Formats: sequence, C-alpha cells, structure tokens
Amino acid sequence: MFGKRGNFGSGEAKQTPAAVAAAPKPVAQPAPQASAPPAQPRQDTTPAGERRKSDNYYDVKSSIFSALIETIDLSQLAKLDAESAREEIRDIVNDIIALKAVVMSISEQEELLDDICNDVLGYGPLEPLLARDDIADIMVNGADTTFIEVAGKMQKTGIRFRDNMQLMNICQRIVSQVGRRVDEASPICDARLPDGSRVNVIAPPLAIDGPTLTIRKFKKDKLTLPQLVTFGSISPEGATILEIIGRVRCNVIVSGGTGSGKTTLLNCLTRYIDTTERIITCEDAAELQLQQPHVVRLETRPPNLEGEGQVTMRDLVKNCLRMRPERIIVGEVRGPEAFDLLQAMNTGHDGSMGTLHANSPREALSRVESMITMGGYSLPSRTIREMLVASVDVIVQAARLRDGSRRITHITEVVGMEGDVIVTQDLFLYEMLGEDEHGKIIGRHRSTGIGRPRFWDRARYYNEEKRLAAALDAAEVDERNPFA
Repeated sequence: MFGKRGNFGSGEAKQTPAAVAAAPKPVAQPAPQASAPPAQPRQDTTPAGERRKSDNYYDVKSSIFSALIETIDLSQLAKLDAESAREEIRDIVNDIIALKAVVMSISEQEELLDDICNDVLGYGPLEPLLARDDIADIMVNGADTTFIEVAGKMQKTGIRFRDNMQLMNICQRIVSQVGRRVDEASPICDARLPDGSRVNVIAPPLAIDGPTLTIRKFKKDKLTLPQLVTFGSISPEGATILEIIGRVRCNVIVSGGTGSGKTTLLNCLTRYIDTTERIITCEDAAELQLQQPHVVRLETRPPNLEGEGQVTMRDLVKNCLRMRPERIIVGEVRGPEAFDLLQAMNTGHDGSMGTLHANSPREALSRVESMITMGGYSLPSRTIREMLVASVDVIVQAARLRDGSRRITHITEVVGMEGDVIVTQDLFLYEMLGEDEHGKIIGRHRSTGIGRPRFWDRARYYNEEKRLAAALDAAEVDERNPFA
C-alpha cells in the first residue's frame, strides 16, 4: 500500500511496525478528543496554521510521524524535487491514518498532512509564518511560545513545537545550510534563510527556557525609495536627495536603532549604484540583496570546534582592499572594522556604505570613534575625528516610532571641524506634529533651507546638479506650507 508511488515503502508494509501500531488502543482514544478542536476555529480568526492545537493533536501527530519514519525510504525521498516529495509523503500519511483508523475532520487531516510535510521537508511549525509576507519578525521563546511582529506591533501566536528537541532540530537544519552549527559547545549562532532572512539562535544552557530562535524576515518584494515615499517614510524631495546621494558616490552611514529599517534603507540606496561598478559586500550573515551584475558577497566565519579558523569582519574589510573594489558595503559596523572602512572611504573607494546602531547622527559619529578606540588604536581623538570628516559625507538616520511606523528622520551632512568638534548640518528632518484618533503619528519631513550642500560639486561632476537644485527648491516650498 505504501509503495504505490515508488520504492518509498516495502511491499509488505502492512506487516511493518507502522501497521502493527494500528491496534484498537490508539483508535479508541484519539477519536473522541480529535473531534473536539473543530468547535473553536469557527470563532477563531487566526490562520489555520497558527491556531493553538491540543495536546492530543500532538500525540496523534507524533504517532503518525513515527510510523512514517519507519516506513519511508529517506534516501529515495531525497532524490525527488520538493513538490513530488511532498505528494509522496501525503500519500503515505493518508495510508497510515487509514490503517490507524484515526477519526479526523477533512480540515484537521489536511492540517496534519501539512504539518508532517513541513516537519520532514521544511521548518516545521514555522512554515505558515514564513509564508506570510506581512510578518517582519518571528520570535520563538522555547517550544511553547512564539511571537510575531505585524505592522510594528508584537502579537502572540498559537504556534508551538512538539518539544524543545524538535525546535532544536529545526534550528540545526537552518544553520547547517550556511555551514554553521549550534550546540552546547557553540550555543550562539547567526545564520540566514535562503531568501536572505536573518536568523539568530541561542540554545541551552545559555537560553534557560529552551532554544530561542529569532528571524528577521525579508519581504519577497524588495522595497524601493518610491515605495518608502508611498508609506510616508520620506518625502518625495527627500527621496530624490537620497537617490542623488547614491548616484554621486557619497560615502554614507545609515544609522538607527534595532528594527528601524537600516538594512532595508541600505538596499534602497544601493539600487542607484551604476551597473558597471564592482561592489563588494561584507556581512556577518549575508542579507543584502543587490541587483547589480558585478557583486562579490563575503560573509564572516565563526571558529571551529578547536577554536580556530575564525574570519572576522575586519579580516573581510581588509581583504576587500586587495580585490579591486569600487564600492565597499559593510552590512553592519560594530567593531574595529570601522577603522578599516574609514580608511577605504578615504583612499579611492568613494560611495562606500555601512550601517550601525545609533539614535542620532551625532551619536553615530561618537559610536564610530568609540569603536575605533576599543579596537586598540592609540590615536588622539582629534586624529580620529579628522579621519571621520575626511571619510564620511552623509549620515541617514532611520527610526521606528512608537506606533510601529518607520521614518527617515535625518539626512545629515558631515561638514568639517571647528576646533575639536565635528560640524554637521541637517538637510532634511522629520517633525512629529501629533497623532490621529487611531494612535498613528502625524508628522512631516521638512527642509532646513540649506541652499547648497557640501556634495554640490560632486553632484555637478555627475550631472545631477539640476535635479539636486530642483529637489531642494521644492522642499523649501513645502517648508513655507508646512501642512501641505
């Protein structure tokens, strides 16, 4: 019966342990309890894959899953494409359900089939969450608790795992795809999913209540600056300024807090890099999605079991300089690699970019200075600041507001130095004016009236002078009519 679609089960499947398990005992208990859950979904608006399932459901699923593993030939299954493998598993599970005479509604049976297919081929209970494009973050706090972020707000879901072992196996499956591991010897790991979504795993004994998995999802449709304008993250004039900044090879630091949209904004800026330029990206977990044809993607590597073989971000940035780059893009600057990035920006690699965590442009400059100092460089503060002024042209500040919306709050130029103080000037600012009856923040982007930015000559060199002037003029008109 199990071999009807191929050699995935033995011809004597009825005599296997899976068939022996089809005794009256498991039939009598699942039947009355398995019919109870359908009463709740009629009032539950949560998607089917996210409803909290009963303990009995997991007992039935565990029994059927064990029978499936005993029956199926995994080596043959691995030779099939994903869709064929899913169909084969569904056929065998249907046969096992029939043998065990488990009483289930059609919707429950479909849900069980999907769950088991996801366990074997995908990421188990995470699959329905990963399939939703409106979810920004998935946070799994042990086997029984899963939160998601939708529209900037945290929500608890009914998703749960069979136990911490199943959750740990899924974590292992994710990190092994990029050649990493997570176990007691190495309980912290950064990785990524095939679509570029960022993954962090921290396992026991460091995570007391079971493995903790955090996924920062990437949208399937990559955001663009025009879309950010539609969402109100930036004004049309501000978007034009950012586009020109990307085109004319300004050195840019994108600054912001956690979850403020730094990587998304960096992706938007890189869309305006010329297709003829050689770009090299350096990241801890590769998540940037550049569209140019000439891109080299580099990723750090953690140490092996013997504590050797580690490749740090600084190693990657230093090696970039030997690879004939035209632009270097660092996914996140968080350590002494800040010094090497500034060196690159100041030695012929104009248009380099990076992100860092800071709450304002002024704080971003202070953080770069602190990171260089912590790297062991015994340089005077003035020397570091002079290097900053010579290297960084623009700081773009992103923020996540209390209503969950993301806004670009500053476009700030690094102008020069007065004494020992770095001088900056804001081109655009975001002002909060209040909130509406739904709690959504009302604000506006305004120009500060800077007639000629510091990168004006650079814009003229790239024939962007007229567009820059037009954007600044239009922004000044909006400034005179603040509620337009």
